[in-house]
Amino acid sequence: MSAKPVKERLYEIIFGTDSKLGKLFDICLIVLIISSVLVLMIESLSALPGEMLRVLRAAEWLFTFIFTLEYLLRLYCAPKALRYARSFYGVIDLLSILPSYLSLFVPGANYLLIVRLLRVLRVFRILKLVRYLSEANVMLRAMLQSRRKIMVFFFSVVILAVIFGSLMYVVEGPEHGFSSIPKSVYWTIVTITTVGYGDITPQTSLGQFIASLAMLTGYSIIAVPTGILTAELTQEMQRDRQRRVCRSCERSGHEAHARHCLHCGERL
Repeated sequence: MSAKPVKERLYEIIFGTDSKLGKLFDICLIVLIISSVLVLMIESLSALPGEMLRVLRAAEWLFTFIFTLEYLLRLYCAPKALRYARSFYGVIDLLSILPSYLSLFVPGANYLLIVRLLRVLRVFRILKLVRYLSEANVMLRAMLQSRRKIMVFFFSVVILAVIFGSLMYVVEGPEHGFSSIPKSVYWTIVTITTVGYGDITPQTSLGQFIASLAMLTGYSIIAVPTGILTAELTQEMQRDRQRRVCRSCERSGHEAHARHCLHCGERL
């Protein structure tokens, strides 16, 4: 058998999802990815016995060897190897093996292998969920359309945090934990976002009054980004329906999931 048919066969198995072998390869790959991430998470536990830790590290290197071999095979059988290497999946595939080799020189770098979890995105190809990418694109376009409004809102919140933080620094002072304006701004952000760590708390009556105002401000502004994105998403969905034009009657306004024209019944 010549090299070309072998290369084409490997391409069908590794990059394709239509054949049985292609589906089996992708399913096995995702099982290996999830298993490798679980091994990495278990390895980070501090109370593991030494023997189990050695087994886990051996398993980690076994996964790395398998993923390295798979990456090299992808480069070999890809029609345009450089194009694959520069693609999203190509970069993720490379990043999923580099930390293991980097850990030979930089201790602890192997924990960056958690990036392997991104490879599970290949499940979209296996389960034929590509049709949902159109909905994801609508969401992405809405986020891009609302980025300026959200940035203006973000900077407004930053200004408010600096103002509240400066007031708390003046009112409470270092003796109550507000040792600097940056630390007071940190307290304000924690308060506005309703996280409330409790590591710094106002002690004076005026400080508690300002803290109450910060809390109320947080409740009033926390839903603003959601409203901005929702408004843009509604407009983008309307624009998306306008893009879906029937080739028979040339009328638009169809839903994203519609398969037939709601006016003439022709298939979209």
